[in-house]
Amino acid sequence: MAGLTERRARPGTRRLTVASLGAWLLKGDPRHDEIATLLGTGFAGLGTRCVRPSYRTELVAAGQPVLYWVSGRDPLHPAGLHGQGTVTGPVHVDPDLGPVLPLHLAPVAPPVLRAELLAHPVLADLEVLRMPAGSNPSYVTGEQLAALRAGWPQVD
Repeated sequence: MAGLTERRARPGTRRLTVASLGAWLLKGDPRHDEIATLLGTGFAGLGTRCVRPSYRTELVAAGQPVLYWVSGRDPLHPAGLHGQGTVTGPVHVDPDLGPVLPLHLAPVAPPVLRAELLAHPVLADLEVLRMPAGSNPSYVTGEQLAALRAGWPQVD
């Protein structure tokens, strides 16, 4: 991963650490991504997702949980958590795509919608809700992941 990150946060300013990470959260937008295909096939064939290089990509490791968020206002694919799975290796540079995070995803059925999360006292503070235009990867803290799993058993 050396050389992948150009800019670094000032020492002591990083909000996320491996210890505070609950899960990575990757976003897809129906206006730009093939969300219908991904959801219709249960994420079959999706083995990587493009990410923006940052200190976060250096924290990615095999075995970590990952969630897939559909963003936007598409009535056919409402904003919320639609996928869950596991990171299968470290972020690496694909010659055609740039930095990618390898993963395996399965559907969250039914999905956990944005409105439900906004109504939750812990989950309303999810980074994806506070900063919806943030880049991939986003994250969920350990406390947030525990609250998500407690309230929505389909997220395991």
